[in-house]
Amino acid sequence: MSTIFITGASSGLGKATAKLFAARGWNVIATMRHPEHETELPSLPGVHLLPLDVTDPAQITDTVQRAIALHPVDVVFNNAGYGLMGALEATSEEQLTQLLNTNLLGVIRVTKAFLPHLRARKSGRILSTTSMGGFIAFPLCSIYHAAKWAIEGWSESMSFELALHNIDIKTISPGATATDFTGRSLEVAEQKAYAGLLQQLMSSHEGIPFAPAEAIAEVVYQAATDQQDQLRYPAGADAVAAYAQRLTAGPEAFRQGVANQFGLPKVVKHPSV
Repeated sequence: MSTIFITGASSGLGKATAKLFAARGWNVIATMRHPEHETELPSLPGVHLLPLDVTDPAQITDTVQRAIALHPVDVVFNNAGYGLMGALEATSEEQLTQLLNTNLLGVIRVTKAFLPHLRARKSGRILSTTSMGGFIAFPLCSIYHAAKWAIEGWSESMSFELALHNIDIKTISPGATATDFTGRSLEVAEQKAYAGLLQQLMSSHEGIPFAPAEAIAEVVYQAATDQQDQLRYPAGADAVAAYAQRLTAGPEAFRQGVANQFGLPKVVKHPSV
C-alpha cells in the first residue's frame, strides 16, 4: 500500500486530497498546525494525523521522522500556504518574512527532510502546490508570486539532481478554487496610493467560476500516480487556458495583456535615462 504525506491538510485542497487518496486505498499522513481540532479526517480508514507548522524547522524534522516510522513514504505533497495581496510598500517586514517562510522555505525544508528517506528507497515523488500564480503574475501580488515562481524554478532545478536517485518532483498549479483561500488564507496589505488598483484587483475575482477542491485533488492524484516525465500540472480550466495563452503569446505580450486588463499605463522612460 502506498503512502502520501500532506502538509496543510486541515482544509481546502489539502483536505480534499487526503480524502481522495484515502478513498483510493492509500495510507495518508495528514499534517496541520492543530490536528486536535480536526474531526473528519481521523474517522477515515488509513488516515493518520500529525502536527506540523512548516515554519518550524525542529518540528519538521520531528514530524518527518514520526511519519517515516509509521509508513515508508512514497509521495510528499507540499501544500501548506496562504496568499498575500497588496503593494510592496504596504507590506510589513513580518508579512514579508512569514509569507516566504511558509510558502517557500517550508516547502524546501520539508522536502529536504524527506530526501535521505527517499534516496535510500531509490524512489519517491515530491509534489508542491504553486498555483497559476507560479507562471503568470498580477499586480499587487508580488511577494506571493515571488514565492510561487521560486518553487517552480527550484523544482525544475531539483528535477535534475533527484533524477540521479529515481525521485520525481512536480508542481500543481491550480487556478481559482472553491476553498477558503480568499477568506482566512488571504492577507491584504493596504496603502492609499494603490487603493484603486487593489479594489479593481479584488473585484476582478467576482463572477469567476471556481473549480471544486475535489477536482484539483484529482490532478494531484494524476501527478502522484502517472508515469509521465512531466514537471508542471496546471489544474482547473482557467489555469490550463492561462498557461497555454502565455506559452502561445510569449511572456512580454502576455504581460502587456495583463496591464491592459487593469488599464495600467506603459512605463515610458524619461529622456535622460
